[in-house]
Amino acid sequence: MDARLDQYSSKMTKTIDNLKEEYATIRAGRANPHLLNKLRVDYYGQPSSIQAVANISVPEARVIQIQPWETKMIKEIEKAIMTSDLGITPTNDGKIIRLVFPELTEERRKELVKDVKKKAENAKVAIRNVRRDANDSFKKMNKASEISEDEWKLLESQCQELTDKYVSEIDTIMEEKSKEILTV
Repeated sequence: MDARLDQYSSKMTKTIDNLKEEYATIRAGRANPHLLNKLRVDYYGQPSSIQAVANISVPEARVIQIQPWETKMIKEIEKAIMTSDLGITPTNDGKIIRLVFPELTEERRKELVKDVKKKAENAKVAIRNVRRDANDSFKKMNKASEISEDEWKLLESQCQELTDKYVSEIDTIMEEKSKEILTV
């Protein structure tokens, strides 16, 4: 592949990585510690991730256990969970916070799958925007006589192949996530 496509390929890869991160925060009825990634707690005046102030484990399929290194952090962590969009009420025994995930209803699973598909479609649009930027750049290079007509057509064709590859990767990731959500 042409080196002039590298920057566009890396932008497309970042789009895929971003989609995977978004999917990691969608709960599929199982306890997933990644759900806590976006949450921040106040730790001595610094916004910190829960992972930075506590040990997180998954003792059972539908339970996340958070054990803060300092017991005074329990209230802060609970507050962060309550104000988040997780929709789960934490319980604690003075030392450990537990998040128990209820089984998802069929209706909720279908809503989540719609959300997964929407996020995938947004990622595809981002990939296509990168392709458009690349093609515009190649067109300008051709007009400025930096590349020949043949090189321009070749670059556009390689860019389209790259786009197709990433779009099909998005479809695969979306299918896997949808299947995970719909599996009871």
